[in-house]
Amino acid sequence: MSTGKRVRDKQISEQLRALHGALLGIVSVMNRPQNDEAMVREAGIALDRALFPLLVLIERLGPIGVVGLADRVGRDHTTVSRQVAKLESLGLVTRRPGMIDRRLREAEVTPKGQLMTDAVDAARERRGRAIFSHWDPAEFDELVRLACRFAHDLERSASDNQADA
Repeated sequence: MSTGKRVRDKQISEQLRALHGALLGIVSVMNRPQNDEAMVREAGIALDRALFPLLVLIERLGPIGVVGLADRVGRDHTTVSRQVAKLESLGLVTRRPGMIDRRLREAEVTPKGQLMTDAVDAARERRGRAIFSHWDPAEFDELVRLACRFAHDLERSASDNQADA
């Protein structure tokens, strides 16, 4: 192996480690209960902290089944099923038979739930604007482009790995 290739391999390894550290930092902030509570407060809505990420995911990805939702939030599907039932009792989501498999039930956001996620989106935008206020617009655009590309490739890789299992 050439010296140049070994140096590049070492740089890639160091960069991947740095990227992993950055992602752990992002995920840990996003998973903090205090962060969800602050977002709910800032959005001016009344919603249990445990239900908040589920409502947002249902709005973004719905209609979605409980198993798929549980997989995305890293919780047991029976727990998520109870939480989705709670969201349904609050009038924030409805459940209907699945489009592909009618035996499965999929959750989708209601107009009331959409109003709530719109308020969350507005709060998230205010927070994001504050965080990125000192960034150059081109840097922000590049971050968004690369983050979307990375998310797409990561999801595709995860799907490929599940297919191989």
